[in-house]
Amino acid sequence: MDFSNFLAVLYRAIISLATLFIVTKLIGKKQVSELSLFDYVIGISIGNFAAEMTINLDSPEFDGILAVLIFGLVAYIVSWITLKSIVLRRFFMGTPTMIIQDGKLLRRNMKKMKLDMNDLLEEARIKGYFDISQLQYGVMEANGEMSFLPFPEYQPLTPKVMNQKVNKSFLIGNVIIDGKIMKNNLKKLGKDSEWLMKQLKEKGIQNKRDVLLATLDETGKLTLYRDNQDIIPLDILE
Repeated sequence: MDFSNFLAVLYRAIISLATLFIVTKLIGKKQVSELSLFDYVIGISIGNFAAEMTINLDSPEFDGILAVLIFGLVAYIVSWITLKSIVLRRFFMGTPTMIIQDGKLLRRNMKKMKLDMNDLLEEARIKGYFDISQLQYGVMEANGEMSFLPFPEYQPLTPKVMNQKVNKSFLIGNVIIDGKIMKNNLKKLGKDSEWLMKQLKEKGIQNKRDVLLATLDETGKLTLYRDNQDIIPLDILE
């Protein structure tokens, strides 16, 4: 490849990456985190168009950009209409399928989902169940993930079941990450950088870069995490 071709591929790669990023933002996070069958097909197609646009120098880059945008727009429209219609949601995204019901394996549904026994046992182990006789229900979700509900005697105890009183939970904000102060998080918690640096200096930390992570909750509890050192909890009420 000569230098001119290299520059052409570099240019197309940048354009392709920018287009993919814009389309992904348009479609939303669901495209990344919860791939349905339709999302999967759209994702493969968009990736193929982007690759073709990048390395095939004989094809106009505008054609590739247009194809990516069209598929992205279709995915966005489908995502929008599936929010409005349950029927279309079931058609495009699929529906959950019962695999285990009242402790019994539904072999017909397993065949329908192309799920063999080894796959089921593996999914159960991943979810922490090494004995499927403990499972009352098992459901294959529309995105292919398995969800399990154990029989009541195998479910973990909760404070409500034990009639125990629990303390209220509080949101925790990250105020330092990798030595950098998160000013917006501090502001939401009613603090500022000067206040935070004062707390660090009182604990003998002169430089914020020495802190890998610092968290602050709504009660004013500041916790510092440093490299290879003990965690420092600070209860600060003012």
